[in-house]
Amino acid sequence: MMPAAFRLALFVFVLVAAAFGPSQSIPATAPRVIELTADHDSRYRQGHTASPSIEVFAGESLILRITAVRAKEVARDGSVHGLALLDNNSNAVAGWSFFLRPGVQELTVTAPLKAGRYTAVCTVICSDAHEGMGFTLVVRDPNVSAKDHR
Repeated sequence: MMPAAFRLALFVFVLVAAAFGPSQSIPATAPRVIELTADHDSRYRQGHTASPSIEVFAGESLILRITAVRAKEVARDGSVHGLALLDNNSNAVAGWSFFLRPGVQELTVTAPLKAGRYTAVCTVICSDAHEGMGFTLVVRDPNVSAKDHR
């Protein structure tokens, strides 16, 4: 059995280590919020920009805050727009497929791990202009400087 003084010293050491250890010195990075509108004219908008190009870092945590506005058509399940992210070969990116109902939705996603250009498309036939509804997601390698991306 350990002497009481040793147990007390060990207890104090553990408390100090817990209070000042590495878990306290590295703050967690909050996901970046990207605001979009899935608009009534069958366009994704960021602010006033239709079909925007959005830059993110590979593996970055994101929250897509999308305000969906009804266009001319509504799917049977009540969704007014959809969102799927496609790679250069038109393959769907896992975790990036959503149906949007009217109003604001917050979708938590992780940017693809591979740098490149991805296309986000609407997956609900929302109007005659549906085919033009999308945006570009440009994924940057966080280990490469901005000037090297050019």
